[in-house]
Amino acid sequence: MNVENTQVQMRKGILEFCILHIISRGEVYASDMLEELTSAKIMVVEGTLYPLLTRLRKAGLVDYKWVESSSGPPRKYYTLTPDGQDFLSTLNTTWEELVSSITSITKHVANAKTAKTKKVKIPTE
Repeated sequence: MNVENTQVQMRKGILEFCILHIISRGEVYASDMLEELTSAKIMVVEGTLYPLLTRLRKAGLVDYKWVESSSGPPRKYYTLTPDGQDFLSTLNTTWEELVSSITSITKHVANAKTAKTKKVKIPTE
């Protein structure tokens, strides 16, 4: 099994959540989303981002408007719709539950390893 494939799948699994969070902060241009995702080490390419944005728009979660640019063609700026805000709120709850569950599991493993390595002194009478 290839660890890199698993890492990519983990990142892809949270991509939609991250994009919705970025858009929730206000109007945002797609290349700015790419830049933020890349700097956060959630690697994504335009060929992944644009279809996802289209899917979110068709689902009624995001909208966009065209804004004229002084340095080239007009740009699409994305915003969350009210349905998108509700959707993100639900995802936030799910995320908090997942983080709590995963933390519980990973701490349990760490504690179990620590317990196995500790020598227990049994008192003698």
